[in-house]
Amino acid sequence: MEIKGKIIVALPEVSGTSRAGNEWKKREYVLETQEQYPRKVFFNFFGDKVDQYPLAVGDTVTVSFDIESREFNGRWYTDIRAWKAEKDVPGAAAPAAPAVDFPAAPEPFVADGANDDLPF
Repeated sequence: MEIKGKIIVALPEVSGTSRAGNEWKKREYVLETQEQYPRKVFFNFFGDKVDQYPLAVGDTVTVSFDIESREFNGRWYTDIRAWKAEKDVPGAAAPAAPAVDFPAAPEPFVADGANDDLPF
């Protein structure tokens, strides 16, 4: 899935060691959509993606993500785990739509009344 918006919060990187002894790190962000009714979306990058996609407050981005839920002690938690972020380049124009050559409109029919042989 994808969502587009502006980064409004960039939380500090968090790291640690798993029970299995593996190092991990994650970085969390809040994105605000730029729609008529803006929504705020909390998401994170995990592992190597943290360094691959550094984002800053004010960046306008398109984020690709997966939604993942897990249970812990009888409660369910949902993560929005991003796997790609593309920064929008300011001033970049959207690709132009191809020109379409429409046929000329037909001339309107004007009834003069004299040749009107329709029964209704």
